Amino acid sequence: MGRKWNNIKDKKAEKDKNTSRIYAKFGREIYVAAKQGEPDPESNQALKVVLERAKTYSVPKHIIDKAIEKAKGGSEENYDELRYEGFGPNGSMIIVDTLTNNVNRTASEVRAAFGKNGGNMGVSGSVAYMFDSTAVFGIEGKSADEVLELLMEADVDVRDVLEEDEIVIVYAEPDQYHAVQEAFKNVGITEFTVAELTMLPQNEVTLDDESKAQFEKLIDVLEDLDDVQQVYHNVDLGE
Repeated sequence: MGRKWNNIKDKKAEKDKNTSRIYAKFGREIYVAAKQGEPDPESNQALKVVLERAKTYSVPKHIIDKAIEKAKGGSEENYDELRYEGFGPNGSMIIVDTLTNNVNRTASEVRAAFGKNGGNMGVSGSVAYMFDSTAVFGIEGKSADEVLELLMEADVDVRDVLEEDEIVIVYAEPDQYHAVQEAFKNVGITEFTVAELTMLPQNEVTLDDESKAQFEKLIDVLEDLDDVQQVYHNVDLGE
C-alpha cells in the first residue's frame, strides 16, 4: 500500500496543532453534509462518515450540534465542493479539496499558495488519476490476522490489512466503508484511530532535504487556507 500508518499519523498530528481551525473546518463540512440530506446520520450516510472522522479528531459535541442545528434551521449559506490539482517541488503531486462560498477567492488563494511555494496548479485530472479513493480504518487492541478474520467472517472485501506501531490499518474500496464499520461494530469495536474516506497515492516519492522543506511549507500554507478541507499528496514524509 502506498501510504503507511506513520504518514497518516503524522498528518493527523500536524492538523491537531491548530484545533480551533480544525474544528471550524469540521463545522463547515458537517453543516454541508447535513444540509444536503437529512440532518440525521442514520439516514444520511455522508453525514455519518463526516461525524465518524470528526470523532477521531476529538471534535467537541457542541461544535457538531451547532453545525447540525444550523442545517436544520434552514440557513441559506451555501458552499461549493471544489477540487484543485497541482504539482509541488520535483514533480510531487497534490490534491486540494475545498468547501467555499466564494469560488473566485478560493481559486485565487490556492493558486497563490502553489505559485509562492515552488508549485504550480494543474488542470482537472492531471494528478487525481495517480491516486485511489480509499476507505481507511485504524484500530488498536487487535492483530492484523484477527482483523482480517473478522472481516472475512462478515464477508467484507478489503484491499489490505497492515499492522504498524501496534495499530491495524484496514484499506478498502470506498463503497465498503459502511460494511467495514458495521463488521467492527458487530464485534464491539466502535473507537477508531482513523476512520475516513481519503485519496491514497499509487506510488510515493522521496524528496531531498531542500525540496522536502519547501514541499512541507507548501502543504502548511494550503492547509491553513480557510476554504481548504483536505490536502492529499504523494510524498513520503517519513524520516
